[in-house]
Amino acid sequence: MSDDPTEETLMTAYLQGDQAAFEKLFGRLAPSIHGFFLRAFGSRAVADDLLQTTFLKVHRARSQWKRDRKLRPWLFSIAARVRLDELRRRYGLREDSGTEAVEKAADAAVPTEVADPAEQADVKDRVQAALARLPESQRVVVQLHRFEGLTFAEIGEILGTSEGAVKLRAFRAYGELRQMLEDLL
Repeated sequence: MSDDPTEETLMTAYLQGDQAAFEKLFGRLAPSIHGFFLRAFGSRAVADDLLQTTFLKVHRARSQWKRDRKLRPWLFSIAARVRLDELRRRYGLREDSGTEAVEKAADAAVPTEVADPAEQADVKDRVQAALARLPESQRVVVQLHRFEGLTFAEIGEILGTSEGAVKLRAFRAYGELRQMLEDLL
């Protein structure tokens, strides 16, 4: 294995029983997955638990990864399902509740009133508050695109929707964020 193997090379080695490859893969991908959950739920403890759940599911489903495909979108599709399961649990929805029901419950739970921007001294807090005000369907697209660096096609694959639908959600989300944060621009 080369000094800086790709994620796909590490996964292939892991599939062949190389435990060190899995440890490298975990070290490389865990911070992104943890950040995805941390931004979604705002709790390190929850992010830690969901990270463990995700990698347990990755381990169980490892044989389903197709070697001719990129690993990161496959892994984030698992993380997105773990996130959806956690949202279902939080909002008391049945396991078979669709994403629309989850998004509706999540959107209803977000407070419409956020602290006055003048009172929020920290730009990071302002951005996080603005993200929290986005509809759930837009928020997850921004998180995956902006923070995880995934393409719209990869996000569409992860969320089970078209690239065009993802682009539309992103366009609307970034427009809303620009309006909410225009004094920072």
